[in-house]
Amino acid sequence: MKYRLSEHARQEIERRGIPLALLETVLEKPDQVVPERGVAKAYQSKCEIRGKMFLLRVIVDDSVAPAVVVTAYRTTKIEKYWGKP
Repeated sequence: MKYRLSEHARQEIERRGIPLALLETVLEKPDQVVPERGVAKAYQSKCEIRGKMFLLRVIVDDSVAPAVVVTAYRTTKIEKYWGKP
């Protein structure tokens, strides 16, 4: 996926210590894509970081080209965000 990072996303990814390679993996092959507010979508995948399971959520506006990464974060609250079929 072609994308660009918003300034906010760039700052938050750095502050939260999210490796850019991991973010790109989620964008290319997410476990799920779930709708968020407005036109945003959450590209998300379960991943193990330092022996603990997390959900990495990348919030993307893909209604524009290139897609804009709005923010990204990891959470242990997998059940809360995991989309149900």
